[in-house]
Amino acid sequence: MAAALTARLAGLEVLVVEKEPLVGGTTARSGGWLWIPCSPHARAAGIPDSKEAARLYLRHETGNHFDPERVEAFLEAGPAMVELLERRTRVRFVLGPHFSDYHPDAPGGLPGGRSICAEPFDGRELGPAVALLRPPLEEITLLGMMVGSGKELTHFFNVTRSFESAVYVAGLLARYGRDRLLHGRAMRLVNGNALAGRLLASALDLGIAIWCSAPLVELLVEEGRVSGGIVARGGRRVRVEARAGVVLATGGFPQDGERRARLFPHCLAGGAHWSPAPPGNTGDGIRLAAALGAATADDLPAAAAWVPVSLVPRRDGTTGVFPHFVDRAKPGVIAVTGAGRRFCNEADSYHDFCTAMLDACRGLPGEPYAWLLADHRAIRRYGLGWAKPFPVPLGPALRNGYLRRGRTLAELAAACGIEPAALERTVAAYNEGARRGEDPAFGRGRTAYNRYLGDPTVTPNPCVAPLEEPPFYAVRLVMGDLGTFAGLRTDAAARVLDRNGRPIPGLRACGNDMASIMGGNYPGGGITLGPAMTFGYLAALDAARALGRAAPAASLAARAGAA
Repeated sequence: MAAALTARLAGLEVLVVEKEPLVGGTTARSGGWLWIPCSPHARAAGIPDSKEAARLYLRHETGNHFDPERVEAFLEAGPAMVELLERRTRVRFVLGPHFSDYHPDAPGGLPGGRSICAEPFDGRELGPAVALLRPPLEEITLLGMMVGSGKELTHFFNVTRSFESAVYVAGLLARYGRDRLLHGRAMRLVNGNALAGRLLASALDLGIAIWCSAPLVELLVEEGRVSGGIVARGGRRVRVEARAGVVLATGGFPQDGERRARLFPHCLAGGAHWSPAPPGNTGDGIRLAAALGAATADDLPAAAAWVPVSLVPRRDGTTGVFPHFVDRAKPGVIAVTGAGRRFCNEADSYHDFCTAMLDACRGLPGEPYAWLLADHRAIRRYGLGWAKPFPVPLGPALRNGYLRRGRTLAELAAACGIEPAALERTVAAYNEGARRGEDPAFGRGRTAYNRYLGDPTVTPNPCVAPLEEPPFYAVRLVMGDLGTFAGLRTDAAARVLDRNGRPIPGLRACGNDMASIMGGNYPGGGITLGPAMTFGYLAALDAARALGRAAPAASLAARAGAA
């Protein structure tokens, strides 16, 4: 969508072809954050950042996979992309001033200010087209209602402890009830659903044609140049010619079992993998480009952005996927392996947590997994995965087997298949330091990122409290992802490269079809969507230049010139 909007603003004719019947992809199910160092919002807020500091941070985070040309293009064009979309479309962002980089103590890291998120959006502005927007992931909603991150989520945690929070939440619930009655769905869009909704509304404003249920099945090549594609639409194969070429943005390969089996270490060992990405993200763009000789980055330390997930039994017999972003950092919550031992700082990023889980389970039979534990006080205060905090009852999660419970730690261990004495030793060792607000084993609460996700009302450490109040609860965590990293090799203008490192004329890629500039690491919130939209913008600028069109705004063209 960022590529489509930029190209249209440059005067190009644009067609978006969407494989699925709904628009929004993984973005519509995501937190909706973009990692954009030195964004206009950060500058306005006086965040002490610089392109040099961000470059230093990325050099540290990516190691041997640092790509100086693409990183420079991203750092230069990211703020310009935000400025253009906010000036010319309905896209609007807000700053996360305290949303820390995931490794804020690394060289160039910051304790906040590099991540921005879409402002909430009223879905009624889409009119009938709201039916085209992919809804949020069911498992992370409250009875279908989206809950915004940051302060809004804090109000929900405090609903029974603060009159202000109770009034705020009551207002949101009343609005949600009205929307369900009048429109059949929530119309107050937040997080990634708000971003997808704003992008869709902007595309419709600009007259961009969008074909749904219309997968690209073949790329057309004329005189050595990609000149369009064959699209399957309405039972026919439709030939689409594109003078400026094609931009691939098909969402990577999180649902491609064959490619996962080759590139995901736990799948190589015979383990399962669960992704909250839409079912259509099966690597179509990567396969179509590879058939033309495109190169892929299959040598990254991690082929995907890992996230621990739990599996939710649904009433219709299917299985939902719940990604664990926030609960792991809350005081009174720890994680253990199947042997009953802690293995990491649970408050670290989801990607780092999964990397540690893979290491802890290496060589053990079966798939890698862990148990997320909480005592009664913690689960009623914060919830645990799909099991919501008080006043939502825990009964449904207990009855369908999602949640395990024990009156004692030994009873919980038996319910989870853990050796009881091992779990009791682990919790006793953790509690000894936790009563002082300390975690000598793994240092929970040591970074700004840890503390951002903790509970600021708990002192001296917002991430640490003992597990002491029975009964005790557990949820099983397995490997999932938020998108894939191992995509097509591209240059600084988002042009797809062949196996000799030369651009394939007329073919560009962005999003998870493009190999991540993060080198197989996960440095901060929004490192998927930030580069995705930035390189979509750069792909469109390159296409406009190919047709001799001017960039959408002269000042922005100058700022993006280095790319």
